[in-house]
Amino acid sequence: MKKRIFPLEIAHYNPTLSRGTLFALITEYRRRKTQTEDSAMQSTKVKNTNNPGQTMRRTTLLVAGALLIGLLADAGLAHAVRLKDLASVKGVRNNQLVGYGIVVGLDGTGDGNKAAFTGQGLNNMLNNLGVKVDPEGTRVKNIASVMVTATLPPFFKVGQKIDVTLSSVGDATSLQGGTLLVTPLKGLDNNVYAMAQGPISVGGGTEGRATARQANHLTVARITNGASVEREVPVSFANKESITISLASPDFTTISLMKTAIDTYLGGAYATARDGASVDVTVPAKYRAQEIALLAALENIEINPENRARVVLNERTGTVVMGDNVTINQLALSHGNLSLQVKPPPQPGAPANAPVDTAKIGQKVVTLQPGVTLGEVVRALNSVGVAPRELIAIFQAIKAAGALQAELEII
Repeated sequence: MKKRIFPLEIAHYNPTLSRGTLFALITEYRRRKTQTEDSAMQSTKVKNTNNPGQTMRRTTLLVAGALLIGLLADAGLAHAVRLKDLASVKGVRNNQLVGYGIVVGLDGTGDGNKAAFTGQGLNNMLNNLGVKVDPEGTRVKNIASVMVTATLPPFFKVGQKIDVTLSSVGDATSLQGGTLLVTPLKGLDNNVYAMAQGPISVGGGTEGRATARQANHLTVARITNGASVEREVPVSFANKESITISLASPDFTTISLMKTAIDTYLGGAYATARDGASVDVTVPAKYRAQEIALLAALENIEINPENRARVVLNERTGTVVMGDNVTINQLALSHGNLSLQVKPPPQPGAPANAPVDTAKIGQKVVTLQPGVTLGEVVRALNSVGVAPRELIAIFQAIKAAGALQAELEII
């Protein structure tokens, strides 16, 4: 019986597959084919050195793979995105930490008498250190109360360092030059996960430049590597039967593409789409006890994600952000001395309307055909001197008329 030269099933072909995914499939096929041939040679005890037929089959495989890669490249692989840039693994996330601390060593820019909790906090700290003081005598201006916040990344171990941010909660005018006293940082479960301490930095001072050009905020500061992790957040993938991958932006089409790409890479129906945001991946038998290797392979699979047509408008700055594929249907719009018409060209032989002398009435007329993209509309409007803020009003009117085939978001 004649063997198949390129046994990649047509059912697995997907134009959204990337070159990296295809190379992985070809490499995996060649590895399995070599193992099968070696087993057959050992069982039959037959030596087959420099078999011309085998060499020809391998050469044909490589040529066919190269041709298929070229076809996929022509299908639009330039915009392929890795899964690690689109989605995250369930259970792998940052954890927020917070604590209350005291900054000392300020040059008279600390909390005043109105922030009674600052003196109370210093009094409690001194009492814990064995120093008994009068609460009324601890109201000084070289200390300040701050809230200390940090983000604990996943898989961080005890002894590793993380950055912390300090924000004044009293009436201190500046935290520059201060030192944070040891501060426990707690998670939402009220357990201490890190301890923060050290000299702080506000990012520079005001010396040498005018106040109006001051680039830093003196009541917020940071300590680089200012906290030491004291407790780990348990995250383990050992002996997992399935792993859930969730999209950052839910989309049914992208989820379907992701499921198909994962099944194609693993060579079977291992992925199950739960909803428009997550896919459950059953761990194949060959990846048992090697779940990290599986995740490393899956996160580098590339697909062409689908996004909703969206137009974002910033009214404060007049900024307009849009995708160039947003289309506009037939409409007629008048805005001040501007007239925008999106209509098909007149049919041959059809009676023409009486021409209007736009120069006499001071009108600027922009005429486009239906199905035109919003990017082309913007370029046409900019060519006649329409300002960004006028574009926002025009887009809102077009959306209200139902002619803008996109989601309009105003920020």
